[in-house]
Amino acid sequence: MMRRYLVGLILIGLAFALFPLLRQAGVAEAPGPLASAYLENSADDFGAANVVTAIVVSYRGFDTLGEVAVLFAATAGVGTLLTRRRLGKAVPPPGRQGGTEVLETASRLLAGLLIMFGAYIFIHGHLTPGGGFQGGVVVAVALLLGLLAKPDAQVSHRVMTTLESLSGAVYVGLGLLGIVLAGGFLDPRALPLGVVGQLFSAGSIPLIYSMIGLKVGAELSGIIDALKGDRS
Repeated sequence: MMRRYLVGLILIGLAFALFPLLRQAGVAEAPGPLASAYLENSADDFGAANVVTAIVVSYRGFDTLGEVAVLFAATAGVGTLLTRRRLGKAVPPPGRQGGTEVLETASRLLAGLLIMFGAYIFIHGHLTPGGGFQGGVVVAVALLLGLLAKPDAQVSHRVMTTLESLSGAVYVGLGLLGIVLAGGFLDPRALPLGVVGQLFSAGSIPLIYSMIGLKVGAELSGIIDALKGDRS
């Protein structure tokens, strides 16, 4: 009984603490000074039609680098914890050696399309909504679909590790190239900006987003494979 009263008091306290924030919640009538500067200058500064991309990749590029590092740490942690000793090798239930025929057929039809769609998302991130993280997730979903269809399938850890390492190295290299040839780390003006709205525009942003997409896709694929047991 005392525990219920205590929980009730905690909930009431949280309600009083959050009530002022709820009163202030809503859509601002006009962007603030910083948001206005982003909206007005992103196309001229970096040639990106998608303002969100210009903010994520360039204006706040160090934040994106930190997010990629956090995802890498999460992948390493999952890979360390979910070992064969802890999970053992996954064994299909009796009478079932894999996915259904519908799932296997869907996997064969959709896996390639998902990979292409994921690549489209992060290649066109400077033009339309999307980017490296979203595209990488779609690419990882293609692997997940294949593993659901064939639980005994093995993922090449060497290929995933190589892809992850190379994409991360190129990403950092593009960031350093911005220091040498432009105004700072991950500055896309290290490459020609081109014409706003065209595919080959926004300087190095399409390459940066492509490297992020490949790295995120490889890292999430590694997590998915680790969740079904270590088959190395």
